[in-house]
Amino acid sequence: MTATTDAPARAPRTSGVRALYSGNARAVMARGLLATRSTNWIVVLTGVFEPIFYLLALGIGLGSYIEGVTDPLGNEIPYAAYIAPALLAVSAMNGAIYDSTWNVFFKMHFGKLYAGMLATKLGPLDVALGEIALALLRGAAYGVTFLLVMQVLGLNLSWTAFLALPALVVIAFGFASLGMGITSYLKTFQQMDWIPFVMLPMFLLSATFYPLTVYPVWIQWFVQALPLWHAVELVRGLTTGALSPVMLLHLLYFAVMIVLGLIFTTRRLRALFLD
Repeated sequence: MTATTDAPARAPRTSGVRALYSGNARAVMARGLLATRSTNWIVVLTGVFEPIFYLLALGIGLGSYIEGVTDPLGNEIPYAAYIAPALLAVSAMNGAIYDSTWNVFFKMHFGKLYAGMLATKLGPLDVALGEIALALLRGAAYGVTFLLVMQVLGLNLSWTAFLALPALVVIAFGFASLGMGITSYLKTFQQMDWIPFVMLPMFLLSATFYPLTVYPVWIQWFVQALPLWHAVELVRGLTTGALSPVMLLHLLYFAVMIVLGLIFTTRRLRALFLD
């Protein structure tokens, strides 16, 4: 008699690029959207309101006592218009990170979904792109909702604010691709607790509520290495109309983050489930 196993039978695989990517990442994305619609929509909805509460409490409430705040070009603006674009970038980050970490963690270690997916003709790049696209959609949904709130409250100070939409997609893409790769190394809930432990100080320190210049120089260099700082500066420049060539460096930062994240995640999934 032959031994049986609960592991799904692995489909024959080709070598080279086709072993990594079958061109069917949309199947992974479609499955995720179906699951979100049926079970996770309340969790997604709660994430929409968090930055709005921060804006109402700090931007409008506390902001009524704060004067002399300026945009990146030195023009004086309301405090609410200063922190709103930062919260917009944070909302895109949060949506992308939580979808590419906690959801991926459950699917990998409890649902065993990736082992089943990679037993078909799907390659690790299909899985990576599909899951990252889901996280990107969540981050973009958070950002678009918050951007509409900003428009209603009159906090978009320039017509260039509409360019924040594609910027949010790039920001969410960067965080999602890197977040999924990092999550592939985490095996316990205790290890997953490191994610909010890292995100909280990044949220507080990345010029979200006050200018970078309040820090000593060595802390400024540290903050400028963080991805959220680049996201905040990029979005703040677009919503206030304070455009500068430095914004291209912020985009380049996320372009590199996306490429490295995709390579990292694809190789990790292949090592875990195929090698």
